[in-house]
Amino acid sequence: MTKNKPIYILGIESSCDDTSAAVLCNGKVLSNVVANQEIHSKYGGVVPELASRAHQQNIVPVIQQAIQQANIDKKELHAIAFTRGPGLMGSLLVGTSFAKSLSLALDIPLIAVNHMQGHVLAHFIEEENQQKPPFPFLCLTISGGHTQIVKISNYFTMEVIGETLDDAVGEAFDKSAKILGLPYPGGPLIDKNAKQGNPKAFKFTKPRVDGLNFSFSGLKTGILYFIQKKVKENPNFIEENLNDICASIQYTIVEILFDKIKKAVKQTGITHIAIAGGVSANSEIRKRLKATEEKYGWTTYIPKFQYTTDNAAMIAIVGHLKYLENDFSETKTVATARLKVQEG
Repeated sequence: MTKNKPIYILGIESSCDDTSAAVLCNGKVLSNVVANQEIHSKYGGVVPELASRAHQQNIVPVIQQAIQQANIDKKELHAIAFTRGPGLMGSLLVGTSFAKSLSLALDIPLIAVNHMQGHVLAHFIEEENQQKPPFPFLCLTISGGHTQIVKISNYFTMEVIGETLDDAVGEAFDKSAKILGLPYPGGPLIDKNAKQGNPKAFKFTKPRVDGLNFSFSGLKTGILYFIQKKVKENPNFIEENLNDICASIQYTIVEILFDKIKKAVKQTGITHIAIAGGVSANSEIRKRLKATEEKYGWTTYIPKFQYTTDNAAMIAIVGHLKYLENDFSETKTVATARLKVQEG
């Protein structure tokens, strides 16, 4: 396969509450369309049944838009990559069924993609001024559903060396925000308010967890009890101290993450560190990771904002890498809600 020959891959992502489609040519993004579902904010979280219905409404126009923006004809596509899992079953089924139908109609290969591998391999999208990590590297994968330290030896050899034993870091942010009365999704609002606050104003206990694993449920409970106690003493406590509370919560969560990353670097000797997943959009995490270059001599890799949250460009890049290896899926491939990062 010559390097100059254009390879067009359509990526479809529907694992949670965003319907997304992207077209890549030789690993370069031609289009990356995302339809968000506003409906969930009034429920304070994603409602699976509503999510799958919204995917059904969005999927055709989103894919149509992605192909139009890429300025190609659908007949020029070489393969269709779709998210097989992990995610919400009802949501995954919409993307999976559509990908299968389109691949049969166009008579082109189907490529099943692990959503978590998509987050990690988003670092290999062809972008100007974006350095790609060399193998092996460590990736801190942080989202609403996952918190993992993954050792990546090559594109498809990944090993989880540390993970959360309970809640994911994104959940810790969102649930803390809910305790403070902030709307869903609350993680970005904690980040925004924290910028004006004092991170050392309130001290929260960091959980003690062995090895490289994480735990956030105890921290969440600690925050809840702290707020309940303070509000009892002063009903306006949250309003009067919102920025400081947010800064202190964020500081504690970021400290927990970086304690483990430092430990992972010490254990593995790997100093190429990447972040991936929705929570990697957090400004404090990005700032702290960048600071390690000077402080510890690490080389860090931070994805562009549009590739941190769920998007189809990351699914398409995995599709591109699998296409080059002729790693195709059969039409009988099924979606699966639970899938480990090392499972293709």
